[in-house]
Amino acid sequence: MVKVVKFGGSSLADANQFRKAAQIIREDKSRRYVVPSAPGKRSSDDTKVTDMLYTCYDAVANKGKNAYNQFAPIAQRFDGIIKDLGLTISLDNEYEQIIENFRKKYGTDYAASRGEYLNGIIMANFLGYEFIDPAKVIFFTPDGRFDDTLTDTCLASVLHDVPEAVIPGFYGAYPDGRIKTFSRGGSDVTGSIVAKAINADLYENWTDVSGFLMADPRIVKDPKTIETITYKELRELSYMGAGVLHEAAIFPVRSAKIPINIKNTNDPSAPGTMIVAENNNPPEHIITGIAGKKHFSVISIEKDEMNSEVGFLRRILTVMEKNNVSFEHIPTGIDTMSIVIDTADKERVPDIVDKICEVTDPNNISVEDGIALIAVVGTGMRSRRGIATRVFAALSHADINIRMIDQGSSELNIIVAIHDSDFEKAVQVIYDMFILSEN
Repeated sequence: MVKVVKFGGSSLADANQFRKAAQIIREDKSRRYVVPSAPGKRSSDDTKVTDMLYTCYDAVANKGKNAYNQFAPIAQRFDGIIKDLGLTISLDNEYEQIIENFRKKYGTDYAASRGEYLNGIIMANFLGYEFIDPAKVIFFTPDGRFDDTLTDTCLASVLHDVPEAVIPGFYGAYPDGRIKTFSRGGSDVTGSIVAKAINADLYENWTDVSGFLMADPRIVKDPKTIETITYKELRELSYMGAGVLHEAAIFPVRSAKIPINIKNTNDPSAPGTMIVAENNNPPEHIITGIAGKKHFSVISIEKDEMNSEVGFLRRILTVMEKNNVSFEHIPTGIDTMSIVIDTADKERVPDIVDKICEVTDPNNISVEDGIALIAVVGTGMRSRRGIATRVFAALSHADINIRMIDQGSSELNIIVAIHDSDFEKAVQVIYDMFILSEN
C-alpha cells in the first residue's frame, strides 16, 4: 500500500506539531509521500507565515523598505522550528535568495510559495526523505491553467525512482519557470495531484479537526462528524462554503477513484471522514451535510413567453461573459428567470442590467441584494420522499421566508435562497429537523 499524506498549516505551526506529524508518518511505512503546508497560526492572535510573506513582499517590492528587517520575523519562525527540532541545517542561503528575489519583484505568487518551500526543506531533513521542488514537477500553462497531463507524466516519472519524498504544497511553475500558486488552501490540491500521479491507495489529509462536520460548528453546537461522504457530495458542500478541504482537491483523485481520509493531527486515533467515489453502505442520516454562503445578489428577469424565444438564455449569458461575471445558479420558470451572482461583482450589475435589457427587452428586471444560499446535500435524498417538504417546514416554522428554490437533476441537493439575516437560524433549524429529530 502507498499513501500520500498532506499536513495543513495548523499541523506544522511549530516544532511540537512537526513532531506529531513525523510520528504519524513513521508509524506507517506506507506513508511515503508527504505534502506540507506553510506554518499556520500557533495561537488565535498569531499570524500565518503565508500572510507574513505577503506583507513582507509588499513592503520590500512596493514600498522600498529594508528587506532584511522585513524578512527577519519570517526567518525567526523557521529558525525557531529548526532549533527546537535539534536539526543542524541552515536556511540562510535560501533566505538570501528569497530576499534578493523580493527586491527583483518576482511577484506575490513567488512570495506566498516560500512558506511551503522552506517548510518542505525542514520536513524532508527531519524525516530523512528526499526533497522535491514542485516548480520542477507541477506545471501550469502560459495562461495560468493547471497542466494536468504534463504534471502527471513528469511527477510519475520522478517519483517512480524516489521511495520517500517531501513535495511542498500550494505551487508549481509556468513553462518559463516563474512560480504559480493554486488558490488559497491549494496544498490540498497538491496532495491530490501527487496521489493521482503515483496511483496511491489512499490520500490522507491531516488537519486540526477530526473529519468533515455535518454543519458549521460556529452555528450548530457540536455537529456530528460525517463518517463517509462521496466525491459528489463533498464537491457540493465545499463549493457552498464548507471548510476542511479545498474543493479543487477532489478532481485529480476522483478520476482515479482514490479515497481521501480527513484526519486530525492532534487526535490521530479518530477515524475522521472517508471520502469515496461511491458509498454502498446505507447512510446513517437522510442528508449528509448542510452548508451555505452569504452575500449574493439576484437579478430577476420577467418576460412573457421567454421560454419560446430561441437563444434567450444564451444572450443573457453572453452579457455575463463580456462583463467577466460568473453565475452561481439560474432558477427558471416559464416567464421568469433569476441569476444569482456574488455581491462582490455588484459594481458591474448596472451595466449587466442595461445590456440584458438591450438584448432581451424584458417586461421587468430587478436586483435584490443580501441573499444567502443554503445547500442540503445527500445521496440518501434520492430514494426518500418529502425531503423538500421537511426543509420548507423547518424554515416555515422558524418564520424564514424562502426567496428561491433550486434542485439539481441528480437530486443530490436542494438549495434555498433566504435573506442574509436569516442565515444562521436557517442552518440550525434544518440541522435540527434532519439530525436531532432522527436521534
